Amino acid sequence: MTHHLPAGKAVAGPYAVDVNPAGAGWDHSSLRVLPLAPGGSHTFDTGDSEWIVLPLSGACTVASDDDFGHEEFALTGRTSVFEGVSDFAYVPRDARVTVSSAAGGRFALTGARCTRRLPARYGPAADVPVELRGTGSCSRQVNNFGAAGVFECDKLIAVEVLTPGGNWSSFPPHKHDEHRPGEESVLEEIYYFEFAAHDGTPGLGYQRVSPSGPGRDTDVLAEVRDGDVVLIPDGWHGPSMAVPGHHMYYLNVMAGPGAERAWLICDHPDHAWIRDTWPEQPVDPRLPLYTAPERSA
Repeated sequence: MTHHLPAGKAVAGPYAVDVNPAGAGWDHSSLRVLPLAPGGSHTFDTGDSEWIVLPLSGACTVASDDDFGHEEFALTGRTSVFEGVSDFAYVPRDARVTVSSAAGGRFALTGARCTRRLPARYGPAADVPVELRGTGSCSRQVNNFGAAGVFECDKLIAVEVLTPGGNWSSFPPHKHDEHRPGEESVLEEIYYFEFAAHDGTPGLGYQRVSPSGPGRDTDVLAEVRDGDVVLIPDGWHGPSMAVPGHHMYYLNVMAGPGAERAWLICDHPDHAWIRDTWPEQPVDPRLPLYTAPERSA
């Protein structure tokens, strides 16, 4: 398996990124990034997977049709991933879905093979919990739009992470590649990256994944840029490092075989102590980069 996919290496058909179980060599997690020109639309069958349609930039309409009827959701979206929390739409397995955009944009389709068919639903931006995780140089922002315990899915877990320039996130390194009830869950994970430019200069960062044991030998040290993807079937992952001057965004997509949909992780024993230092330091004052909009009355 090629674990680092630079921008352009996962293009397929209309998708700027198309990561699926067959291509990734695993069983559950998928990610597509769909660019649409003004007035453009794209129709796809969800098949055996559930999906969340998340605007990265721009607004869109999501229409879902299946044996249970027709649902349609207008997504306000956002200018960019660095400008605000987005609303989103959940569409179930065994449906035909059309994404259309009057002004154009880019839209992430985060997916997971599943067994239960849940109803199509709208996710308001105002309902997305914005979490500040870590302190000091480990400070980052997590938009928990599709987190377990936040929004109901069968298998899919998806969140956004924003890391200010110069900070390290996904730290301490952690893993979720063993089934240990109540302590660790097995989850395949996709990282999709974008960076804030400075005066027209593109940003970049670095991603580390290291082997976690016999048979779990994923080993990556990658320079990552806009549109890059890193696949993590197993292993200690982190840090995700943002170079100074350029904020880093990554979209995490996770799913696994467990009966319980849960993000249960194990910290690397050499670095877990860093969490004990967090109460002694302030959160990076640049955070949050933004908050979720207020709920309308």
